[in-house]
Amino acid sequence: MSSKDLLADPGVVAESNRLKNLFDKLDLNKDGRIDSEELAAGLHNMGYFHISKEQIEMFLQRSDSSKSGDLSLQEFVEYLQKHEKQLHFVFSKLDTNKDGRVNSAEIKVAFKNLGISIGVEEAEKLVSRIDDDNSLDISFEEWRDYLMFHPSSNIDDIIEYWRQESYLTQMDHGEDVGTPGDISDRLFAGIWWRHLLAGGVAGAVSRTCTAPLDRLKVMKQVHGGRKQTSLKDTFKYMLKEGGIKGLWRGNGINVIKIAPESALKFWAYDEMKKHIKGTDNRDLFIHERLMAGSFAGALSQTVIYPLEVMKTRLALRKTGEFKSIFDCATKIFKADGFKVFYKGYWPNLFGIIPYAGIDLAVYETLKAYCVEKYVEENRSPNALVLLSCGTFSSCCGQLAAYPLALVRTKLQSQAGLAGKLGLPAEQTHTLGLFRYIVRTEGLKGLYRGIVPNFCKVAPAVSISYYVYERTRSRLGVEMCS
Repeated sequence: MSSKDLLADPGVVAESNRLKNLFDKLDLNKDGRIDSEELAAGLHNMGYFHISKEQIEMFLQRSDSSKSGDLSLQEFVEYLQKHEKQLHFVFSKLDTNKDGRVNSAEIKVAFKNLGISIGVEEAEKLVSRIDDDNSLDISFEEWRDYLMFHPSSNIDDIIEYWRQESYLTQMDHGEDVGTPGDISDRLFAGIWWRHLLAGGVAGAVSRTCTAPLDRLKVMKQVHGGRKQTSLKDTFKYMLKEGGIKGLWRGNGINVIKIAPESALKFWAYDEMKKHIKGTDNRDLFIHERLMAGSFAGALSQTVIYPLEVMKTRLALRKTGEFKSIFDCATKIFKADGFKVFYKGYWPNLFGIIPYAGIDLAVYETLKAYCVEKYVEENRSPNALVLLSCGTFSSCCGQLAAYPLALVRTKLQSQAGLAGKLGLPAEQTHTLGLFRYIVRTEGLKGLYRGIVPNFCKVAPAVSISYYVYERTRSRLGVEMCS
């Protein structure tokens, strides 16, 4: 079909006129352009109450090809035509019998094909959220109108938003894991700094509140085998040697590394997602999310690992040993050179995959079970239930990866002290140290310090979640963006 025939096609003309009329309704001051205030007011007048201010800003940023801060008719029409084409692709994935309409049974089947388990009640709620004519199914026009101004046409984002709007909260458990949640599109769509700031504040408060337990864990990991002290005796030693303030040794640098680690992790995860998907417009399967998350975790850990080594050395330091973070870095560098900043790197890297994989698999399984169970009872799972899923899954992941974490910490504790400790060569590398611990202490030696580590998981997750919710609310960040 030639371009002349295309222009004369009644369907194309009708669609163009529909979008032009929509533009005219939103152009409140009739100057031929739409800014964010007009867009917000116009959508509100048209009944789009489910579109948040952040989503409007994101929609404007994505459609404003000239970067002028407002939209011309051409920009508006071209963007919506492309956006609606992508929405049609997603709709076709849900329309399993290809009759042009989607009912609850098809949604249940389509979600199952995408690796998402939902019950009949939830599927019916999803339909009713969009079904304007009470036909008990969804036409493409209803689907298109509901999502027309949603800033993303990615199936991951649409499903998350749709379920959220249907009163089934989707959330992550707030614990640092190797696999970031699928929020990277919104992180890099104009409000990334708010998500990072909210996460940074939550992480800083959470880590600061649980820092004494973290330092107790490190002390047991490094000195527990040689001194055979109880948790109580170790805690008394920490108080006697450094006072109350000493319980927070190493926490400063632990807080400092949150922002770069999170930013790198989400950037790398976003790039890996794009690489895995290629030109396909689809969501990631669970093994693909694990792959992307493991890569993101490995990259972020590689870059910030020197801070991890210094955190361990600062947590183990005696009073007066280091004056500051910079003094610590200078002294251990002078002692062993640049390689000192990567002591214990390999066990740390190998620990990411089992931790992230088990954490993700257990969390997704528990969450799917809880959501389906509550939906069958016509209720929504509360935050405590989902936080419990996150806490349990995090404990499972840590249980699997803990031996590697212990070996990593013991190697980190040697940074800058190689000549002073007089350790045999066997205890200065991963495999040798692993064999030494098993030979002298048995398998239980690989789990020294795991009790305080588990004790801090529940409060860390709860505090992080609470503070994140409060901070993002103050910043105007929507979870369902």
